[in-house]
Amino acid sequence: MTRALLALIRRDFRLAVRAGGGVGLPLVFFLSVVAVTPFAIGPDMKLLARVGTAILWIGALLSTLIGLDRLFGADAEDGSLDLLFAAPAPLPLVVLAKAAAHWTVTGLPLAAAAPLLGLMLNLPPEALGAVALTLLLGTPALTLLGMIGAALTVGLRRGGLLLPVLVLPMAVPVLIFGVSATNALVAGEGGSAPLMLLLAASLGSLVLAPVAAAAALKGAQS
Repeated sequence: MTRALLALIRRDFRLAVRAGGGVGLPLVFFLSVVAVTPFAIGPDMKLLARVGTAILWIGALLSTLIGLDRLFGADAEDGSLDLLFAAPAPLPLVVLAKAAAHWTVTGLPLAAAAPLLGLMLNLPPEALGAVALTLLLGTPALTLLGMIGAALTVGLRRGGLLLPVLVLPMAVPVLIFGVSATNALVAGEGGSAPLMLLLAASLGSLVLAPVAAAAALKGAQS
């Protein structure tokens, strides 16, 4: 069973790398959000530094949505989804493996790029590491919640248009905890409540989201 799950992760990772823009598109979108925001806010560097962590988190949230519609949609189109139902591993573990591959090519690069993009927003040095840490802890929750939306829309025409409407309300608490935890770390409150809530959101999503996504896939197949 473990070999089957690892093989699925490698397969989805290779498909994401081979697909045009599969890895770089979320990063380019993340960069675009960060680069355009200063033009809207203006040349006030103090204001940019004050709202910089929120901008990075909003950019990461929107970038995570890119490609979610293909998480199960591509498998449904080529018939691979039926094989996933017949896999030796339980379906919740199968969808969790697919989410892990998606996070590896999307969430992890976003967390790594955040400190560099934070320099564009005049973030202080102590905030650069804090935003990278909170994104590293929080982006798994964004991916897992997005996986539920992807499973709910897998059988719908133009489901990619509906997916953000489903996912964004669920992701708002993660966004709030992420920004609050970053600000708390900058203020020197390492064990703050927002950081614990952010970690709890990711751990809770790790347990509940695969079960919910598997149920949605079974409903779509029936």
